[in-house]
Amino acid sequence: MDNQNIIIRVATAIDKVYSKTITDEMESSAKARGTGIAKRNPEYVEKKIDEGKAVIALTDKNEWVGFCYIETWSHGEYVANSGLIVAPAFRKSGVAKSIKQKIFNLSREQYPDAKIFGLTTGLAVMKINSDLGYEPVTYSELTQDEAFWAGCKSCVNYDILMSKERKNCMCTAMLYDPKDHYEPEETKEFFKRKSKVLERLQRIKQWRLLKTFQRKDSNGKSSKPRSFFHFLFNF
Repeated sequence: MDNQNIIIRVATAIDKVYSKTITDEMESSAKARGTGIAKRNPEYVEKKIDEGKAVIALTDKNEWVGFCYIETWSHGEYVANSGLIVAPAFRKSGVAKSIKQKIFNLSREQYPDAKIFGLTTGLAVMKINSDLGYEPVTYSELTQDEAFWAGCKSCVNYDILMSKERKNCMCTAMLYDPKDHYEPEETKEFFKRKSKVLERLQRIKQWRLLKTFQRKDSNGKSSKPRSFFHFLFNF
């Protein structure tokens, strides 16, 4: 798609007409991935628009392209850029990165001292975050606000999260600390050299979390869990 025909801006009241389309696509995308953020309803998206905490992408013909919003935790000490979603026809066009840049800038304007964090299973999102200056961190460095963690209940991996006492899960935690962070150019070079390593580490993480689960064959009989090497080298 030609990104020159896409307008990315802070969402306003007139954009509420897209709220159901946005939440439907969020749910559909999460199901396709087998993981994802807490399910949101159109009213929640509209509330974020009213608060001036949302970014929307539209074509010059008012076709919906993408969306993202800001959430705050621990009395504004932590900020999350949540719900990033792009319409299927516009994926892999670079628009997701542009939306993330816009919502990141908006977050920095509204909450200049806040730590901006995210949880993701996608390497593409990790790269975008790295380009913005985010760094991988442990879950202990994220907000401990109960309301945030309650939002994970609708994720298929919630049982894994709780079994790990909220110290680990399938998602990778990333954090931008305005007082201590890498500059984007540094992280771009780092990611270029380490992308394969990150991919393998993600597979190791999956293997460690899932090794206790057994697969079943066509007759319904349990078989041995997949090996560590399957997850490490099965690209």
